[in-house]
Amino acid sequence: MPGEVAPSNAAAPSSGGGSATGDQQQQQPAEQNTWKNTIWRFVMMYFMISVVPSLFRGKQPQTAPDGKLPPGQAGNMWPSGTPFELYVYTSTLEAFSLSNSTMLYHVDDLKMGEWYDGALKDGKRTFTSMIPTTTDLQNNGSLYIHIVAVKEGGEINPVHPDYNKYNVAAVSKLWTRYKKRKVKATTNLLTGETKTSIEEAKQDGEIISYWYPNITISMLDDQRVWPTNQAIPPPFDKWIHIDTEVMQYFPVLYINDYWELSADLIPVNDTVKELPLQITYAPISIFYFQLYEAQKMQKEWNSMLGVPENSEEENDLVKRTMLETNPYILGVTIVVSLVHTVFEFLAFKNDIQFWKSRKSLEGLSVRSILFSIFTQLIVVLYVLDNDTNMMVAISVCIGLVIECWKITKVMDISVDFSDPILSIIPRVRIQDKSSYSDSPTKEYDRMAFKYLSWVLTPLLVGYAAYSLIYEEHKGWYSWTLSMCYGYLLMFGFIMMTPQLFINYKMKSVAHLPWRMLTYKALNTFIDDLFAFVIKMPTLYRLGCFRDDIIFFIYLYQRWIYREDPNRVNEFGTSGSHPEGLPEDCDVDGEGRVIKDDASKEVDPKPIEEKKTQ
Repeated sequence: MPGEVAPSNAAAPSSGGGSATGDQQQQQPAEQNTWKNTIWRFVMMYFMISVVPSLFRGKQPQTAPDGKLPPGQAGNMWPSGTPFELYVYTSTLEAFSLSNSTMLYHVDDLKMGEWYDGALKDGKRTFTSMIPTTTDLQNNGSLYIHIVAVKEGGEINPVHPDYNKYNVAAVSKLWTRYKKRKVKATTNLLTGETKTSIEEAKQDGEIISYWYPNITISMLDDQRVWPTNQAIPPPFDKWIHIDTEVMQYFPVLYINDYWELSADLIPVNDTVKELPLQITYAPISIFYFQLYEAQKMQKEWNSMLGVPENSEEENDLVKRTMLETNPYILGVTIVVSLVHTVFEFLAFKNDIQFWKSRKSLEGLSVRSILFSIFTQLIVVLYVLDNDTNMMVAISVCIGLVIECWKITKVMDISVDFSDPILSIIPRVRIQDKSSYSDSPTKEYDRMAFKYLSWVLTPLLVGYAAYSLIYEEHKGWYSWTLSMCYGYLLMFGFIMMTPQLFINYKMKSVAHLPWRMLTYKALNTFIDDLFAFVIKMPTLYRLGCFRDDIIFFIYLYQRWIYREDPNRVNEFGTSGSHPEGLPEDCDVDGEGRVIKDDASKEVDPKPIEEKKTQ
């Protein structure tokens, strides 16, 4: 698409050490939340493009009539079809001057608003150049790129007698990037060896310069008329410069660096003798111009409001998702993301309502809830230890608070002031609720975790040994968190099986929060879609289907333990006796009510038909 140029596949040398497996584990929280960041980026961009400009502008700019402008309004100095030439220069100075600049590229047959130019009729012109590095540039020197557009036959030298400022549009940009070099200080805890060399370790925190090998130059095809007596709305206020003498504004020459990926940056040092630069010219529409500028406005707003910015890895992940995903699939992904947000809210609401109103714990796995608190705590500590995005950290902390709140619903917690610890600290007493301890549920729960420990313990020991022998870590604390997090990521789904075991033993699923499970299952299916949209390891993609298997087993149990109005459930009630069984009733081995005439009057067929609907 004209005005939208993807970056090249040039790969920059790695500037940090660390194992690949560890890097993948650290990136997984970002991968899981990238699609959410993407959809909110689109929402914010739409807000920036559509809503914000309307707050600043009064009357909409009008299209200029044939040859005459309305009073008090300015039009573009270069109408559509104006032929012009394009020059690209490099210089070590910020101010452009022909005396201290080197020309890289010149094309002389361009036209304003020509969308079908070039060999492929896509409006693009491409040129590749190699720039020799100087000693100053190899030692963190600066290099500017100056782009000058001039009407055909015009003069770009300001000291030339034929120079006319209304025939020239220019823009400059510093093309070297300066970043702190980050070297991961990780070692093998057993051998003390590391993949990071001593020289790289010494360069940690050092500011070095980088070079981006692609530049896209665009001429904005904007022929609207802007009022001279009103403020120009953003983002055009920084680009539209009106000359009141001629009541016209200069054409907008735009450098599009939106698709710049940090992975493509080339570190500049004394070993680099030449730097590649691919120059692409393409016209840009008003819509895409607003789209790219909205990103910059969003960063400025986040900075003013104190909102933490996304990391470079997350930004690259969003851009690669947009570049490598089919537009139709990306559109479906955005729509499904909104649905996912709704389902997530409904699952959260129904989960809170279920535990808030729950009076009996019969049939529910309390140990699974306690274990989920431990797993959520590990996730929180791991996220904080790896300096993950603040929004991710806040979301996992909220999840931990909710899990801790559930303790008050599944356990009896009391404070005993009569027997304080050290005669000062009140003693907190925690015990099982009677509805859990006095029912077979507690025994079934214990049996499920006993059988589960036979499977999980060897897996935990094996994974811990693998992580300790083959991976590098910052320390023993980091290894513990990384090992536990990786283990839970690979085998955590097994912790959903105790509830399946309890359902099997009790031959019932009436105690489950089916609304919450349904919403979470729908979100799981949506996550499966994003697993193939977002770039991530293949094994991690396959791992997204594990929760689906568990839910299908839940559905199978719901089908085989279907509702029977004459069968007594774990709460001592049935469809024929919702308030409880009379004293003269009896129950057979399958839990069905016998010796009671009321049970014969209930036909299970209407209930089954209602359930099917």
